[in-house]
Amino acid sequence: MNGLDLKLEKYLNFKNGFFIEVGANNGYTQSNTYYLEKFLEWRGIMIEGIPSLYEQCKRTRNKSSVYNCALVSKDFCDSFVEMHYANLMSVVENSLKDQEKQIQHIQSGLEIQKINKSYSIKVPARTLESILDEFTNIPQIDFFSLDVEGYELEVLQGLNLDRYKPKYILVEARFFDQINSFLTNYYDLIAQLSHHDYLYQLRDINK
Repeated sequence: MNGLDLKLEKYLNFKNGFFIEVGANNGYTQSNTYYLEKFLEWRGIMIEGIPSLYEQCKRTRNKSSVYNCALVSKDFCDSFVEMHYANLMSVVENSLKDQEKQIQHIQSGLEIQKINKSYSIKVPARTLESILDEFTNIPQIDFFSLDVEGYELEVLQGLNLDRYKPKYILVEARFFDQINSFLTNYYDLIAQLSHHDYLYQLRDINK
């Protein structure tokens, strides 16, 4: 659980919902969906790129479907994505658009979390839509939590919002203008929950 749970409660305080959490980490630390699964009987999809964190997430969140991959846009051509480990602050190569900022971000993540060293790893690349298409009867997506340290737009570009429309999307947006422009045809920005966390609501939420 984290400080965002209380701020989200007024929007998501009902049972048996369905969520997606991208950037799931270990399924517990700073998770925006742990409370929903454990106490409100929600279920959903968890996606984590770092294998060791994915294994922890599988154990922590055994009611949900957990995937080990990095989400990409539909235009991404490679089969794998390079990631740099920094636990909660792990990043996809080039996600911060500036090599110096990327190095500083990783170093800050190591220092803040008292991690000895980072490492790089190749992670399977998938679109979110390809994962959702594996489900024969995907329920209405009530909540989509997206926190991938600067790679949020690419993740969104891998989802056809004409087919899959989450009711609420929480995005940690380092590049706010790009995210806002992408979502504006379908969503209204209804709250800024922290310095980087923005909550969007589907415009026709009751349809």
